[in-house]
Amino acid sequence: MNSILIESNESLKNALEKLQDNRRRFLISLNEGERVVGVLTDGDIRRALLSNLTLETKIKEIHNSQFQYLVLESSFDDVCTLFKSDKVDFLPIVDESMKLVNILTKKQFHIMLLENLEFDLKYDFTKFDNQTLEHEIYNRPWGFYKSTLLTSHAQAKIITVFPNSELSLQEHKKREEHWVIIKGRGKVVLGESVLNVYPGKYIYIPKGCKHQIINDTNENILFSEVQLGEYFGEDDIIRYSDKYGRV
Repeated sequence: MNSILIESNESLKNALEKLQDNRRRFLISLNEGERVVGVLTDGDIRRALLSNLTLETKIKEIHNSQFQYLVLESSFDDVCTLFKSDKVDFLPIVDESMKLVNILTKKQFHIMLLENLEFDLKYDFTKFDNQTLEHEIYNRPWGFYKSTLLTSHAQAKIITVFPNSELSLQEHKKREEHWVIIKGRGKVVLGESVLNVYPGKYIYIPKGCKHQIINDTNENILFSEVQLGEYFGEDDIIRYSDKYGRV
């Protein structure tokens, strides 16, 4: 945490050096009593230099003293409300004397929700810093998906299949899947059966059952997928045929 702390009497030059080291794009400004008195971003420094301030300017002259913050007693609703603002990408968490006890970034908060962790503002959120934000979009030859839940016992995705595209014919040994068609029409291969699918259609795919969705129309198919099981790795995808040569 020290890499994002700076004393308010330090210079902009020191702030730039800290920002280069911490790669967070923000700093927490402390007074002599180590209490949080402001926040500073790389944008604040750029604006200060464009306003003809020098690298020797003190942090306290430009830091934002009207910053948003949390206390350990802040609720889940409090965090959601503050992060709805496009201007808030991080929130210091302070005690009753305004001393810093933790920091939560918007990305860390999203990962905490995605992994279904218990809400706890004392959690070590830095554990998430090297994780990819899995609700970003991931492209595949047949379309794209984004994850909405990633836990040890369940995963969920929203999947889009482009026109005249299809997933591979596959099965899984360690998980079952539940599909709900949201938009579009097509066909699902389920074991020895071929089903017509449409908005609202539900498909249960047990472990070990071959399955495939085929979009033979000129519109996207959008469906939700919930995986339940003990393991969700890519190496539990056993492909039998694939339009894109991935068998």
